[in-house]
Amino acid sequence: MKNLIDIKDLSIEEIDELIKVAKNIMQNPEKYSEKCKHKKLATLFFEPSTRTRLSFEAAMMELGGNVLGFSEASSSSTAKGESVSDTIRVVGAYSDIIAMRHPKEGAPLVASTKSIVPIINAGDGGHNHPTQTLTDLLTISYEKGRLDNLTIGMCGDLKFGRTVHSLITAMARYKNIRLVLISPEELKIPEYIKEEIIEKNNIDYIETNDIEEHMSKLDILYMTRVQKERFFNEEDYVRLKDYYILNNEKLKKAKKDLAILHPLPRVNEISTEVDEDPRACYFKQAECGKYIRMALILKMLDIK
Repeated sequence: MKNLIDIKDLSIEEIDELIKVAKNIMQNPEKYSEKCKHKKLATLFFEPSTRTRLSFEAAMMELGGNVLGFSEASSSSTAKGESVSDTIRVVGAYSDIIAMRHPKEGAPLVASTKSIVPIINAGDGGHNHPTQTLTDLLTISYEKGRLDNLTIGMCGDLKFGRTVHSLITAMARYKNIRLVLISPEELKIPEYIKEEIIEKNNIDYIETNDIEEHMSKLDILYMTRVQKERFFNEEDYVRLKDYYILNNEKLKKAKKDLAILHPLPRVNEISTEVDEDPRACYFKQAECGKYIRMALILKMLDIK
């Protein structure tokens, strides 16, 4: 596989294989500790990131490889006016694989046309974040043992949340998926996602603004932040901001084996009291990000 720009670049079979390898790494890390010896990963982060960048770096290090790169555009030659295309050509001469995050949508795709080594899109604007989606899929598979026959609640900012859009796109390919889309009117799922993905794939879905109404049906609850800056007026934000804070009270009707996910960072949309609940999987989810990226690096470097 040459590049990963969009989750749709991967077939279901490839996703299932990545998940299988990631689970094997979790169980037998020592088997993989020198798989990438003498290989180099370049992390080109033109936009700040904590989890994504560090999990890529940890993934390569645990495979026995090395890491080079930068964590913000201001510390690269981009600050002097160098084009992304030139940066990619130069860095490709120093590395075996590149993970790239950029604020402009489509930048990793453009970079991939100039690169001599594989490119992984580590997030481009509000567009794609395929390795976060792979992280989510691994977490769901790990917690539930399957990726089909699931009722998934998605709560918060469904309009601008790229993680939500990517996960829906991925889950649409599995059988018997039901969606409960929980958001204020202002942050509902975009029409194109509904029409082109949910309805086109005949996925059963409900739209609601009530987080508790359908709680008892959910196998997965995927929380996201309701962002103040997305509202047109303060009054609407104040009215809704606490409505979506997940706490123990709101979980009373939830299934015993519910899995609560969140792409992080969290602000206040999940109360810290929920952290002690065995159904809280978001920190495990962050750890899964390292293992799925290890599996992905191996696949893209064609290392068995």
